[in-house]
Amino acid sequence: MKIHSAADAPGMGRRLMNRRPFRSPHHTISPAGLAGGGPFPRPGEITLAHHGVLFLDELSEFRKDALEILRAPMEDGKLVISRARASLTFPARFMLVTAMNPCKCGFLGDSRKACRCSLSQILAYRAKISGPLLDRIDLHIEVPAVKFRELTGTQPAENSEAIRLRIQRARDVQKERFKTEKIVTNSAMGEKEIKKYCHPTPAAMKLLETAMDDLGFSARAYSRILKVGRTIADLSEAEKILEEHLAEAIQYRLLDRQDV
Repeated sequence: MKIHSAADAPGMGRRLMNRRPFRSPHHTISPAGLAGGGPFPRPGEITLAHHGVLFLDELSEFRKDALEILRAPMEDGKLVISRARASLTFPARFMLVTAMNPCKCGFLGDSRKACRCSLSQILAYRAKISGPLLDRIDLHIEVPAVKFRELTGTQPAENSEAIRLRIQRARDVQKERFKTEKIVTNSAMGEKEIKKYCHPTPAAMKLLETAMDDLGFSARAYSRILKVGRTIADLSEAEKILEEHLAEAIQYRLLDRQDV
């Protein structure tokens, strides 16, 4: 509530927020609109998403200098705005969710329509998203077009309540794991906690070593794979991080592995 009150959001100073924030700024937003600031600094969209979701649709259409602002708060959970006489620190621990087309025309990899982009256009399109920013995104997932029979089919699927309960059990495991720490979830682990709580089996560690060598993952990607693997193990109610857990985590580094 204090964050939204500082931003002068309508009504926020008069009522408590009863749900986590969801912020979805337009891709034309300025760096100042995303980060906050002004003569009397006010929080921007990043801070307004604190303890909630920041959704950036059409990621490649955002200004590159605006996107680069995300790097520090994604790492530190806070955003520092400096002025001539002082600096102000805003909280910024949020879940970043983004979406973008695979290329400018949108049909790269589509089995039904041919991509119209040249190689140079595809490379220029992807270059809008820097490597250091991609490194900080835990899950890269390709979402293929939904087929008609899948839209109209009645195949049984896991219901939302079962998924919610499984996630809650994993969150309870993490809460117990970190009861003596200053964090509560796997995503907040630093290098010290990763070494303490992420214990892959020898086979899983060998798989990760091979992936690092063959796919050229960065040190930051290595840490994120271990954290995601730990979470997948928690969802499976497994004490150790198994080979299958790290294999799944590695699959989620799509943009690290993808060739044009």
